[in-house]
Amino acid sequence: MTTPTHAQQLLAILARQSFRLGQFKLSSGGTSDYYIDCRTTTLDARGGWLTGQAIVDLLEKEQVEAEAVGGLTMGADPIVSAVAIATGWRAIEAIQQDRPQPQMLSGFLVRKAEKAHGTGRRIEGFCRAGARVVIVDDVCTTGASTINAIEAAREAGMKIAAVVCLVEREEANGRPAVEAAAQGAPFLSLFTAAEVRAEHLKPLAAQ
Repeated sequence: MTTPTHAQQLLAILARQSFRLGQFKLSSGGTSDYYIDCRTTTLDARGGWLTGQAIVDLLEKEQVEAEAVGGLTMGADPIVSAVAIATGWRAIEAIQQDRPQPQMLSGFLVRKAEKAHGTGRRIEGFCRAGARVVIVDDVCTTGASTINAIEAAREAGMKIAAVVCLVEREEANGRPAVEAAAQGAPFLSLFTAAEVRAEHLKPLAAQ
């Protein structure tokens, strides 16, 4: 029996814990007959672990080279931590098994506004001009929060290596807007909303 991939296991948890049918108002101002709250998965013990592993799998598959991973608070917060920790564990395993050490990614979080006290920084954690970074987000609808993080990272002098979202809602203007902001860096999604919906409905279809 084939063991499910990290992504396949993550999809099952997202469909069970994060997907809801109904009538919902979105942060974009629109309405939808479904809602996906990825935080109930990314803040779950196993869901968080799988999130980190699945995104690192994707980055390795796409041969994305970077030094750090970051995103806009707060949807990206648990994803950033999960990915950074996943790369650290993989590096430790490689050393223990005398294999070439894979890249480790540091993490950074982008505030929605600069702090009014202390250092006044908008980016917390890793921040180095010239570094290649991956921007992550949980759900991409219009792409506004993702673009916000891209712009903040670029303003800090960092270079966008790739953009990754956990679930893409496939709204008409979402992907084009993010791709335009990414300026040639690949925009990757682990799942589409349609895939999460289909997984959510599987138990009903089996009845």
